Amino acid sequence: MTAGIEAIETDTEVEIHLSGDWLLARELPPGDRVRAALANAAPGARIRFDAGALGEWDTALLTLLVDLQRRAEERQLRFDASGLPDGAERLLHLAFAVREREGARRRQQRHSFLFRLGNRTLEIAEQAKALLTFTGETVLSVGRVLTGRATFLRSDLVQYVEEAGAEALGIVSLISFLIGMIFAFVGVMQLQNFGAGIYTADLVAVAMVREMAPIMTAILMAGRTGAAYAAQIGTMKVNEEIDALTTLGFDPVDFLVAPRVIALIIMLPLLTMYASLMGIIGGLSVGMAMLDVSLVQYVTQTVNAVNLNSLFGGLFKSIVYGSLIALAGCQQGMACGNSAMAVGQCTTRAVVSSIVLIVVSASILTVVYINLGI
Repeated sequence: MTAGIEAIETDTEVEIHLSGDWLLARELPPGDRVRAALANAAPGARIRFDAGALGEWDTALLTLLVDLQRRAEERQLRFDASGLPDGAERLLHLAFAVREREGARRRQQRHSFLFRLGNRTLEIAEQAKALLTFTGETVLSVGRVLTGRATFLRSDLVQYVEEAGAEALGIVSLISFLIGMIFAFVGVMQLQNFGAGIYTADLVAVAMVREMAPIMTAILMAGRTGAAYAAQIGTMKVNEEIDALTTLGFDPVDFLVAPRVIALIIMLPLLTMYASLMGIIGGLSVGMAMLDVSLVQYVTQTVNAVNLNSLFGGLFKSIVYGSLIALAGCQQGMACGNSAMAVGQCTTRAVVSSIVLIVVSASILTVVYINLGI
């Protein structure tokens, strides 16, 4: 039976007639007229109900009654629930037996743009301070590892080296090869207009060795290895394994962080050299297909374009990127909360922080290289 509601107003009371089945699965009538009747009622008027034609009911009816009683209290009206079914009357009484504590309901606050900007700036400053503090602790920990004064599992270090190196070759190969092809294609299309298509080899080689191989490999490792570090350490934090290590007398930074940092610093320069080679091979494949040059000419042009400054400059960048990725991932993992959601959040922050640090450090190193003539 279709639910219905009607309000009959007099000078001293508002009588509300309920009919039909008030069920969540059914279509319910809007209560706008009843609410309007309560708004127009004089203070002190009585609100009473006629539920003689009411059928089945569930939470849908109680939601309406709670809303009406709250409106009646705001308007200082007398709310008479005696005409309701016994079950509904008792549940309504329970709903209002304990008054809501003032300030218990969370209200969304709207702050000005300057307030939010300042608050976000303070948060970033706190995060930067935490990262610097963690960096200092890690540097001391790496020093203890190198001098043999730290407690960690050498098998873990070997595993981290494998995860950050050999297992990443596939994705690094694919991305670097495609980037080399893209650079070569753009170079051929532009340089051929000036009869200088052979200099595509120079473009691809210098771009890959100095800039693209280090930064693209770093971004790949930030999404792959940096996120894994944050998730692994964050899960250990949730499972209280880090607290257990501390209780057993192990330094968590020595045991968990330092081996990961060392592994990534060792492997990222090697991956960068490999990425440079794959990018040059990708450029070679496009150059051989689109340019009228021999393999010996292209290779000779590539070798002449790359000097030691470019090579070691790119490798130094990769060392900086690797340390930043490892630090950001481990720091976010150590700062993780105690819930499954916190693990996901710290992983996301680790990737974002790593990429931001990579881009900022790349910009700074590029300016330094230009001023030093590297």
